[in-house]
Amino acid sequence: MDGRELVRSMRVVGSVRGLRSVRAAWRGRRADARELSARGPERARVPGPLLGTEPLPGGGIVRFARAELRVCVLVGGAVFWGWDGAEPGPSYGVDGAAPEPDPRAGFEPDKDGGRRVVTERVTVGVTRHGGVEVRTPGGVVLRRELPPRWWEPVAGGGARWVQRSEVAADARFFGLGGRASGPRLRNGTYRLWNTDPGGGFGPGDDPLYVTMPVQLVVADAGTHLAFHDNSWDGRVTLREGEEGAGSGHDRPGTSELRMDGGPLRCWVVTGTPARVLHGWTALSGAPVAPPSWALGPHHARWGFGSAREVRRIVAGYRERGLPLSAVHLDIDHYDGHRVFTVDRERFPDLPGLAAELRAEGVRLVSIVDPAVKAEPGYAVYESGRALGAREGVVRAPGAFVRDRRGREVRGEVWPGECVYPDFTDPAVREWWGGLYEERLAQGFSGVWHDMNEPVSFVPFGDPTLPRSARHALEGRGGDHREAHNVYALTMARAGYEALRRLRPEERPFLFSRSGWAGMQRYGGTWSGDVSTGWPGLRASLSLVLGLGLCGVPYSGPDVGGFDGSPSPELYLRWFQLGAYLPLFRTHAAIDAGRREPWEFGAEVLEHARAALVERERLRPYFVTLAQLARVTGAPYVRPLWWGAPEDRALRDCEDAFLLGDALLVAPVLTRGADRRAVRLPRGRWYDTATGRAYEGPGQVLLDAPWSRIPVLARAGAVIPVRGADGGPELEVWPPAEGRTGGGLVVPDPVDDGWSPADGEPEPEPEVARYVSRLVDGVVRVELLTSEGPVEPRWPVRVREVTG
Repeated sequence: MDGRELVRSMRVVGSVRGLRSVRAAWRGRRADARELSARGPERARVPGPLLGTEPLPGGGIVRFARAELRVCVLVGGAVFWGWDGAEPGPSYGVDGAAPEPDPRAGFEPDKDGGRRVVTERVTVGVTRHGGVEVRTPGGVVLRRELPPRWWEPVAGGGARWVQRSEVAADARFFGLGGRASGPRLRNGTYRLWNTDPGGGFGPGDDPLYVTMPVQLVVADAGTHLAFHDNSWDGRVTLREGEEGAGSGHDRPGTSELRMDGGPLRCWVVTGTPARVLHGWTALSGAPVAPPSWALGPHHARWGFGSAREVRRIVAGYRERGLPLSAVHLDIDHYDGHRVFTVDRERFPDLPGLAAELRAEGVRLVSIVDPAVKAEPGYAVYESGRALGAREGVVRAPGAFVRDRRGREVRGEVWPGECVYPDFTDPAVREWWGGLYEERLAQGFSGVWHDMNEPVSFVPFGDPTLPRSARHALEGRGGDHREAHNVYALTMARAGYEALRRLRPEERPFLFSRSGWAGMQRYGGTWSGDVSTGWPGLRASLSLVLGLGLCGVPYSGPDVGGFDGSPSPELYLRWFQLGAYLPLFRTHAAIDAGRREPWEFGAEVLEHARAALVERERLRPYFVTLAQLARVTGAPYVRPLWWGAPEDRALRDCEDAFLLGDALLVAPVLTRGADRRAVRLPRGRWYDTATGRAYEGPGQVLLDAPWSRIPVLARAGAVIPVRGADGGPELEVWPPAEGRTGGGLVVPDPVDDGWSPADGEPEPEPEVARYVSRLVDGVVRVELLTSEGPVEPRWPVRVREVTG
C-alpha cells in the first residue's frame, strides 16, 4: 500500500479512528512476527509405497512407508478418510458424533496391489501409492484423490499440505460457501478465509464472508459432495475438464486444495443431488427452521435514527396496504455503538415500541456485533474480564481473545478500541448467551450477527485479528489460524443456544453474516454488503444458490444493494427477485438512501406491492419448504439441474432457479430487459401470469414487463397458498394428459400447537402428500394416507391454463 492509499483508508474510518486502526494493525503484525516463527527450510513428504492394512469396522488403516491413512464407510453411505492419525472428531463441521461405521464393509484386494471397500452405495479404492478413488457401485470413478504431499519444517512444527483431485471431464463445480461469481465455479483460485471485503462487492470479489471447504460436483456419472474438514486458511484451484473429440482423450477436471496447516481429512457423500444434501445435513446438522413470521418481508436500514422514524416506516407500509413482518435495527440504535445497550434519547421506550409493533404483526430484530468496547466501567466489558478460567481450558482468565503473553487482543471497530470474546470456549459462549436476555427484555424477537468474521478495521492486510492470537478451541488450545473461520459459527451457537434457553416458548430466529460448515444448525445468513448495481443483483442469486448447495438453505441479499442508490428499475427487479428468496429483506448503508418501495415512484410502488402480495400468498409454500429443508436438507432455492443433473444445458444455467419442486423463477438481471430467455427442465410448465403451457426440455422466450418476472409452475403441481379469504388452500396446475402430478404440504409444528416450552424436541413434521390426476378432462386431487386416497383437507383451486 502506498501513502495515498493509506490516506484514503484513514479517511474512510475517520482520522482518529484511522490512527488507532494503524496502531492495531501494526501491533498485530509485530505479534505475529514475534510469536509465529518462520518456517525455515522444509522437507517434502509423500506417503510412499503401501506396506499393509489393519482392518477396522467400515474399512481400516492403510499403512504406507511414510504415512498412514484411515478409511471408513459409514452407515448411510458417507465416506471418511484421514491421513496421519486424523480422526472424524473433534470437528466444528460435524454435528455431534459421526455416524457408525458400516459393519458389513471391510478391506479387500483391489487392482494393482491396492485395497478397496465395497458397499451398496459406494466403493472406495486406495491405490498402492496413496491415491483414494470414490466410485459408483458400477465402478465408475466419481472422484480421484491423488497421493497428497506435505511440507514439514526441518526444525519441527505443523505441516502444510496439498491435495490434488480429479473429476470427470464433463463435471461442474459448485459450493465453497458464498461466492459472488457462482453458482457454477469457473476455472480459478478461491480462498478459504472468511473476509469482510471492506465495502460493496460484486461478482469479481473473493473471498467473502462465508467460505467453506465444501465442493458439490455434478457430472453425468453422478453427483458427489466433498468436505475437507479443516478450518485453516487455504486455497482451492479449480479447472474444468474437457472431453476429447473423436478418438481424443478426455482431460479430467481438477481441484487442488492447499492448506496452511491442520488435519488432512475428508468426507464424501454420493448419489442424486437430493440424496447428497440429505446425507450432508445428516453429517453437518439439520437446518433450523425459521419462525413462520420470518418467512415474510423484512425491512432494515442502517440509520433509522429514532423510534419515531421506525414508526413512520411501519405506518408507511400499513397505510399503503403493504405486508411487513419485521423491522431490523442496526448499530445506530445502540448507545455509542456499544453492544447490548440502547440510545435512550432516540429510543426512550424500546420495549414499548416493540410491543406496539408486535400488536400490528411486526417483529423487531436486533443487530449484535461480537466486538466489545474496551472501556472501564462498561458492564459487558467488565463482566467479560471477570469471567474465571475453566478447569482444563487452555486460556487465561477473562472472556476475551488474548495473545501469547496473556494480554487482551485489541482491534478497532465501530465503538472504538475493542476486544473480542473467544467463542471457542464453552464458558464464554454461556456468558455471552446470558447477555441476550437484555435484547429479549428490550422486546426483540430475533438477532442478526454482523462483523463476525471477525473484523478489525485496518488500512492494509486482512481486516481481522492477529494470527498468533490464542483461542481455547474447546480446551485443546490453538491460535487464530485455526479459529478464524469458525469464529462466527461458534458465536452463532452461543446466540442460538441462549435464545432457546432464555425464551423456550419460541423458536429462535438468528442469522449471521459469517459462518462455516454446519452454520445451518443455528440459523441462516445474508449476502452482506453487496454492491448496488446490476452485477450485485446477479451476485445475490449466485450467493443464495451456492450457500444452499453447501447445506445453508435460509439466506437472502440486501434488496437494492448495500451501498449507493439504485435506479427505480434496478430496485424493482431486485425486489421481485427477493420476493422468491428465503430471506426477503431490504437493507442499505447509512448514506445510501431509503429502500421503502414508495420512495421510487408510483409505478414501482404498484409493482412492488404485487410482489409483496404474491410473497404473502405463497407463505404456506415457504413454510413447507422450510420444514422440508429441516428434514431432508433440500434448499428452498435450487439450481435448475436439481432434478435432472444429467442435463448438461441445465448445469450451465445460472440466471434462473427452482423454488422447491413446483415453481421455476426467472429473474430479470439486466438493464432494460422486457423479455428474457428461460431454460426449461423436462416436462410441461405453465406461465403463472398467462396460463400458457410450454414443453421442456428446451428454451423459451417469455415476456418480462416491469410488472412481473417470469414464474412458471410445473404441470400437476399442488402448492399450498393463502386463499382470497386468508385461509389455506391448494393451488393446482393441471397435469399433462396421461401424467400425474402432486405436491407436499408440511405445516409448521408450532402452528399445529407444539411449543418449544413443552421440553420435547421439535417433532418430525407431518407431511401431507397430494396427488393430482386428469380424469375425463377434470383435475382430481387426493390426499394419500395409509388407508388410501381421501379428499383433501384444504379447499382446492385449479388454475386455468391454455395449451
